[in-house]
Amino acid sequence: MAREVRPDWHYCEVATTLEVIGGRWKAVILFHLMDSTQRFGELRRKLPGVTQRMLTLQLRELERDGVVKRAVYPQVPPKVEYSLTPFGRSLIPVLIAMRDWGRAQRATLVATRESQEAA
Repeated sequence: MAREVRPDWHYCEVATTLEVIGGRWKAVILFHLMDSTQRFGELRRKLPGVTQRMLTLQLRELERDGVVKRAVYPQVPPKVEYSLTPFGRSLIPVLIAMRDWGRAQRATLVATRESQEAA
């Protein structure tokens, strides 16, 4: 049975977007898929802090939501590739805006956290 979009989020488009890309790893996974198709192992190497189980779960959720396409090739060892769907590609401007904001605000965030920890 398909999971419905949370009915209590209908009032907020930002919440709808976060339902798709929210969580610690989803936006980063999508960022790495923006430019090219990636194999599972390639994604795992690009995300050294993620466990294999968490990466699998996040990719399954992105696939369920129609954002990521999973292609399995019948060979030994198995080859599995992930890419953005056209629906997933519609998130690229959001991901680029997030990257640009992070790049511009990183120093401010670090300074703010350091001053809070010193207080």
